[in-house]
Amino acid sequence: MCEFSQNVSRLLRFGTAWALALLLCAGTGLAVSDFDRTDTSRMLIPVGHTVGVKLFARGVLVVRPPEGGTPANACGLQNGDVILQCAETAVTSTEQFQSLLQKSGGAATELEVRRDGGSVTLCVEPEANEQGVYCIGAWIRDSMAGIGTMTYYDPQTETFGALGHGITDVDTALLMPFSNGSVLPSTVKAVKRGEAGSAGELKGAFDLTRDLGTLYANTTAGVFGTMEETCLPVQPSAVPTGTPTAGKATILSNVRGDTVEAFDVEILKVISHPADERELVLSVTDPDLIATTGGIVQGMSGSPILQNGCIVGAVTHVLLNDPCKGYGISIETMLTASK
Repeated sequence: MCEFSQNVSRLLRFGTAWALALLLCAGTGLAVSDFDRTDTSRMLIPVGHTVGVKLFARGVLVVRPPEGGTPANACGLQNGDVILQCAETAVTSTEQFQSLLQKSGGAATELEVRRDGGSVTLCVEPEANEQGVYCIGAWIRDSMAGIGTMTYYDPQTETFGALGHGITDVDTALLMPFSNGSVLPSTVKAVKRGEAGSAGELKGAFDLTRDLGTLYANTTAGVFGTMEETCLPVQPSAVPTGTPTAGKATILSNVRGDTVEAFDVEILKVISHPADERELVLSVTDPDLIATTGGIVQGMSGSPILQNGCIVGAVTHVLLNDPCKGYGISIETMLTASK
């Protein structure tokens, strides 16, 4: 389980715009790890502070299977398709796409769609609803916003990594197609404690009036961007990268206000070639963190893992049936994906 919330969706069915709060969870695979490639000479600043994240898609993502009797279903549009062009015009948002449909006047209109890594062309005939607005009857999404944790900052390249997993669509479980995005200042206001069978959550607020940095990638190993060092939410010293090993470790997390604290964990197992992104098996042992959050909760994903004076990885998932246990990703996998 992971921790992205406050996603925005819109329903383009008979011209209705519909806001829907969603919960985003990581769940896709990532690059295979190779722990022998860890560069111990690289110095990174472990951050551990929450940030607001805004992400805008390239095109619009179809997030639910089109229902029977709609133009979307008739033309062959599928769940998970990304509509890139409408009538040879690049699609940039749900509102702009709806505007393009109005211009069609109900005439057959070509859609360029990305599907399973390839491209297909579909022909749709929009239908007017009772208000005379032309629609195709498809649930689509063009953006997401929520709170996550920044893992590291590289002072040499002025780049950062966060979350330790990609931002995936809650309905399709697909990686959100990336166009642009940014991170914003965030403060933790409250905590919903995690319990067996029910994921906890950091409840925070972020400042929409200014950006800390700009995103350049959304990958299965994290989101990555650039920012000036003076914009960092905290100013700790840089430490070398290292190789995770089974044993005691600490994580840096922001679970109260603006304060980043160190909490004790144990790396129970290191999986060098996992079938998915779960490279590290973790157990929270810190009584203060357990009392405050119940263990790992939504919003903590991306919390840096420190061991033997090095940054070795980041928290990514929680076990739903045991919030004191979860998974992590190695710092090397994140750095490889950041390129």
